[in-house]
Amino acid sequence: MSWLKRLTDGLKKSSASATSQLTGIFTGKKINADTMESLEEALISADLGVAASSKIVQELAKKYDGKSGDQDELLDALAVAISNILKPLQKQLLVLDTYHPHIMMLVGVNGSGKTTTAGKLARRFSQQGKKVVLVAADTFRAAAIEQLKGWAERSSVDILSAQRGADPAALVYQSIEKARQQKADLILIDTAGRLQNRTELMEELAKIVRVIKKLVPEAPHDSLIVLDGTVGQNSISQLKAFQDVSAITGLIMTKLDGSARGGALVALAEEFELPIHLIGVGETAEDLQDFNADAYARALLGLPLDE
Repeated sequence: MSWLKRLTDGLKKSSASATSQLTGIFTGKKINADTMESLEEALISADLGVAASSKIVQELAKKYDGKSGDQDELLDALAVAISNILKPLQKQLLVLDTYHPHIMMLVGVNGSGKTTTAGKLARRFSQQGKKVVLVAADTFRAAAIEQLKGWAERSSVDILSAQRGADPAALVYQSIEKARQQKADLILIDTAGRLQNRTELMEELAKIVRVIKKLVPEAPHDSLIVLDGTVGQNSISQLKAFQDVSAITGLIMTKLDGSARGGALVALAEEFELPIHLIGVGETAEDLQDFNADAYARALLGLPLDE
């Protein structure tokens, strides 16, 4: 199955939610202030957020105020307006040869899909010929360690772990030293899921960051938040909390296939202007792919995508 087909299928719940909100707004009559107000309310209801919805409506109002257009034409224009917010943030996640090694750290709340994402990224970069070291720094959850070991075995990459309950910062320190000795290209650190309001857990994450910087002052080179696509606007408060602790450099959104709230990615883009690297629409490694703003905007509105 092609990625565009996976994306369209994965965003079906979100597109059904968005199009149900938009039905009847574009009626073929002349577009006026009432039309734009209804559109703004529909976009907010579809989880795009107040700021992004207002921006999109202003863009469409300039073009269509006092004019009429058919529904397909206006939905196409709406997709372009959504893409205009997302496109500047579309950024491929790369392992750079300038770092020896490149250090990526994944953070996020419990259940966001960090461990699975770490495994998928290890596989992706290994297939690109990079020497990858996975670090199972979620030392509190035995299942996370075993899950990551499974990914490491399937992808033929090295994994470093510790006994359950061990100090994750100490493991990260040892892992960086070992990875340097092994001349690894990438260290991929999976951290424990933590609620953003648990200060002691956030302090533990800050400790991991301090330990990384002690060995490599400019690292982590990528501090990536993994967000669960099903939580909608709650992802905004999550990102704010983690940004304070670990200087987030980019985001990955998972589980969009189980969500009707994919519009929240637009709200995040407008508020934080952080690079959007990848999105996930399923369980397999192939279901995590580079973010494409145009394709995402069209799939979100249930519009056809060009293969």
